[in-house]
Amino acid sequence: MTRRLLLAAFLFHPGGSHVSGWRHDDAEPHRHVDIDYYADFAQTAERGIFDTLFLADGLYFWDRFTSGIDHYGQTRLEPLTLLSALAARTSRIGLAATVSTSYNEPYHVARALASLDHISRGRAAWNLVTSRYPEEARNFGGDAHLDHALRYERGREFVDVVQLLWDSWADDAILADRTSGLFADPEKLHVTDHRGDHFAVRGPLNIARPPQGHPLLFQAGGSEAGQELAAATADAVFARSLPLAEAQRFSAGLKARVVAHGRDPGDVAILPQYRPVVGETTADARAEAARILASTPDALIVEDVAHSIGQVLGPDPDAVIAVESDAAGGVAAGIANESKSPNRRLARLQAGERLTARELYAESFWESVSVGTAFEIADDIQERFETGAADGFVVQALTQPTGFREFVDQVVPELQLRGLTRRAYEESTLGERFGRARPERRVPESVLS
Repeated sequence: MTRRLLLAAFLFHPGGSHVSGWRHDDAEPHRHVDIDYYADFAQTAERGIFDTLFLADGLYFWDRFTSGIDHYGQTRLEPLTLLSALAARTSRIGLAATVSTSYNEPYHVARALASLDHISRGRAAWNLVTSRYPEEARNFGGDAHLDHALRYERGREFVDVVQLLWDSWADDAILADRTSGLFADPEKLHVTDHRGDHFAVRGPLNIARPPQGHPLLFQAGGSEAGQELAAATADAVFARSLPLAEAQRFSAGLKARVVAHGRDPGDVAILPQYRPVVGETTADARAEAARILASTPDALIVEDVAHSIGQVLGPDPDAVIAVESDAAGGVAAGIANESKSPNRRLARLQAGERLTARELYAESFWESVSVGTAFEIADDIQERFETGAADGFVVQALTQPTGFREFVDQVVPELQLRGLTRRAYEESTLGERFGRARPERRVPESVLS
């Protein structure tokens, strides 16, 4: 099969992927709990023949800093509930929900995702996260997370249990035979009976095997532990946006890990975030991006940088940051258990660069966006795809709905002209669209012995 560019449509903040996207003149943040708002987004993505929606989520409200309440649009609907509603408002696009393995139980997740897969006729996907913020821990009976490595160990076992639960029933186990009176064949049902380091789950699942066998599995994480979990279990990886050469190295390294786990490198699709700003001219696009950046309040800038480097900062975004000398101590230790991904901001400060919060924030912004005409954006996407930096992208328009509509109406036709994406859906299930064969049913060894 000819390799094809994969596209996911991302939604997180009410007004777009930028924290202040809701302030844009064309944004509709007041509709952030309106099902019609989300249906319009999903239908626009489906019109662009996107492979899947991708709903980010967190189990907390960001009130660590005052700006999280004052300025940061982060209220959102629960993703599985929302995607179940969108399954009835769409027909072909995939439906990917972010679900934490740290603050859920395998049986709940297996049942909910199997239900979504049945409701959508094979379009469900799970974006696995292990959760990272103390705010989440405090909503579930603790003051701090499990250790980073332990979270990923738990995540690996969680996936295994969920997939065993999905395999509880053989595909032909449900008979519903009126004549014999047999509803199900007991020989085609197995009890999971899992007892591991983190979970004890008897099973079986009380729902028939999903149409995809196993709903598609995304995993997001750039740390060593995150990459190992993805290489062993994921069908697709949601990655950070990186400069081209770095993205190529990341992709090659992750594919090598996939091979080390006995899998084909094509078994895992790498989809970095892609934040386009499209204009009639390059200057128009850059001016629009600059306006969005300028809409970010100073308090948000300071507190975003403060959190990322694990250090309390003063209120002035233009003050040079005096970084703590010991990165492993003080406030900086507070972020060590949140993420083990490379911390470029902190590394630059520790190397002695004299930088302000505004400078660091702006540099991160410009590094994360792709700005230009539809033709230029398509050129960038094509280069990254054809040079092995990505198998596709999770498109995150800075403003919603305008920014995303511009990508679908202007960039997607250019990608289609180049033969990178299709003009119509072909496969029935999301797994097929990603080139994944339907998994064989796995029976626990305890059942076979």
